[in-house]
Amino acid sequence: MTDVVGLREALDGELFSQNSPGYEAVRRPVDVRFREVRPRLVVRCRSVSDVVLALGHARDTGLAVVPRGGGHCFAGRSSTDGIVVDLAGLDDIAVTDEGSATIGAGARLAQVYAALHRHGRTIPAGCGPTVGIAGLTLGGGIGLLGRGHGLTCDRLAGARVVLADGRVVDCDRDREPDLFWALRGAGGGQFGVVTSLTFDTVAEPVATRFAARWSPPDLAETIAAWQRWAPGAPDELTANLTVIAQPGRPVHAVLFGASLLAEAPTRALVREFHADAAVRGGLPYSRLKTTFDDIDPREEPETAQRMRSEFFTSPLRPGTIEGLCAALVGSAGRHTLAFTAMGGAYNRVPASATAFAHRDALFLLEHVAEAHSTWIDESWSIAHADGSGGVYPNFPDPRLDDWATAYHAGNHARLVAVKKAYDPDRLFDFPQAV
Repeated sequence: MTDVVGLREALDGELFSQNSPGYEAVRRPVDVRFREVRPRLVVRCRSVSDVVLALGHARDTGLAVVPRGGGHCFAGRSSTDGIVVDLAGLDDIAVTDEGSATIGAGARLAQVYAALHRHGRTIPAGCGPTVGIAGLTLGGGIGLLGRGHGLTCDRLAGARVVLADGRVVDCDRDREPDLFWALRGAGGGQFGVVTSLTFDTVAEPVATRFAARWSPPDLAETIAAWQRWAPGAPDELTANLTVIAQPGRPVHAVLFGASLLAEAPTRALVREFHADAAVRGGLPYSRLKTTFDDIDPREEPETAQRMRSEFFTSPLRPGTIEGLCAALVGSAGRHTLAFTAMGGAYNRVPASATAFAHRDALFLLEHVAEAHSTWIDESWSIAHADGSGGVYPNFPDPRLDDWATAYHAGNHARLVAVKKAYDPDRLFDFPQAV
């Protein structure tokens, strides 16, 4: 058994215990709800061998262990009172002339987009600049390029993984194919610690952005019109709608999104929903992200928020929309309904081809509120009457009754078999783990 002193001496990186200088800064995840969790140890890894040593110490001591890439987990799965395996130091990015990119699991999206831009490449991924590439990919990966190019995990070509027993394996379609299948969409921290990911990138497109903010005179009709329009728009266009209620202001809506079409055809498409949206073309995709920093109302990491969500495979019925609007308008506090368009390339992959099972969704609806709000469960229940029952693995929901079906649908049985094969003693365990 390696003691803490021996572990510290063996590491290429750093080890923080509760009395170490710098411990308070490194232990905290992004989500403020989990910032008081105090791990026994934080291992700031600088090499794959550091990950092997950290997992070995967890096995020897019986301490719980979790990997942390970006630290954005809504259910606090990147926090523990045991050992946090912090991958922030594993952030190298290498791009080949053929367009393959190997990205360290500690890299954040802002780094990824900037590095790929220098090679004229990109991947379909999310908007948050500090979101970790590993967690995003392992749970699926929804973003502004997704309707044209699919999930982030759909571009994954391989991964290096440290298994529970300390072995290091490279997996892809030919090597450890069951593990590779499971890593594409089941959610992170389930089968091993991913230390790097290799992607088949796409050429970085020139994009057109559009946005509008207004107080709809008929909120229900605005939502109904969006769901008639956005999920069925051309694959090149992704249009998301957020509706916000907050004290002292009228309920207002925010439309924002991007198109891979030129400015003129994008403007014509957007006018089908909102005549006065601001449209601007000619933006490299890597620059597009920063133009939404002041308009995406969900990017508020410093507030203690809770979120529930669900995929929808058919439009909300008029009565359901009216119920959602009535609950929103009648609520106290800041409350948000966020509609994300799916369809397109997301749905052109069979549900069993990867672990991500939600290949028939028209849109995703998020209900976001302050952590103590009672509105969120009421709103979710109203919408759930029309929902598919499917839930995005990257938006874990501790209140789900049947989480296995909600996250994994028909893929759950195969995931259980992969778990037994690669982590039979459940070193990687948490509520709702496979």
